Amino acid sequence: MARARGANASMAAAFETTYGTAPVAGYKKLPFVSSALGDEQNLIASDLLGYGREPLPPSRDVVNNDGDVVVPVDLRNFGYWLKLLMGAPTSVDNSGVITHTFVSGALTLPSMAIEIGMPEVPSFGMNVGVRANTMKIQLQRSGLLNATMSLIAQGETKAGVSAAGSPSEAAIERFSQFMGEIKRNGTALGHIVSAELTYMNNLDKVEVIRPDGRIEDADPAMVAVTGSVNVRFADTVLLDQATSGDPCELSFGWVIDADNSLLFTVHSAFLPKPKTPIQGPGGIQAAFAWQAAKDPTLLKTCTAVLINDVAAY
Repeated sequence: MARARGANASMAAAFETTYGTAPVAGYKKLPFVSSALGDEQNLIASDLLGYGREPLPPSRDVVNNDGDVVVPVDLRNFGYWLKLLMGAPTSVDNSGVITHTFVSGALTLPSMAIEIGMPEVPSFGMNVGVRANTMKIQLQRSGLLNATMSLIAQGETKAGVSAAGSPSEAAIERFSQFMGEIKRNGTALGHIVSAELTYMNNLDKVEVIRPDGRIEDADPAMVAVTGSVNVRFADTVLLDQATSGDPCELSFGWVIDADNSLLFTVHSAFLPKPKTPIQGPGGIQAAFAWQAAKDPTLLKTCTAVLINDVAAY
């Protein structure tokens, strides 16, 4: 019997028309770094007395299917994760260069069916009713640029053959950490050592009583866009911003060229006033854990703009 290996594992995904029902076609093969999707059902120890000291059989608890999927931030495939997180974009085609604009705060969000395949066994787990709760991206000087997607699914069905058929596949072209730039009010910020961007839907599980032990759905609650920037203390630009209490626009972007880029813009970010601790003879750093709010003029908190050659998501 063959043993399953991560090198041969596959991920195929398609957006659902009906929540919790896997589509029969339209699957895309998506690259991933790791996956923790799948049903989990715990056991509850017996509480019965009067049968001696030997334990009686446990009972099964409800089914949970929550997990993180780490995916590359790439030019084409990452758009599917953005759609799951923020809703369908507005796409504009300019002679084959398509600009996809994703906006925060959509009242309804799509769901996805994601099949995780291990062909050696064979075992294919179809996770249905998948919604995106959180996206987290770490920015640093070097290394691979990945996003951690925290997902909530309704359930999983295991099978010996794939239900995704022959999924289509887009060419992988990753954004790199060295391409990144952070701006404040349209001007590049200097002295940034590292940063973090988090977008959260604060999904609320609808935990009803049903015979299969699964959730009914996961409803989006208040959007939360937060993060941090860690800077070498060389000027007081951010400190003055934090002291004044006024918001600023922060943007986090990666550019391959004029026709291929990704930009997150946080329209109204508030910075706390941090300490500037001295911990040795080396450089002094300050950490700003910012929070975003709806811009009173634009009436949105965050916009993601992905420019590539994909016709539609």
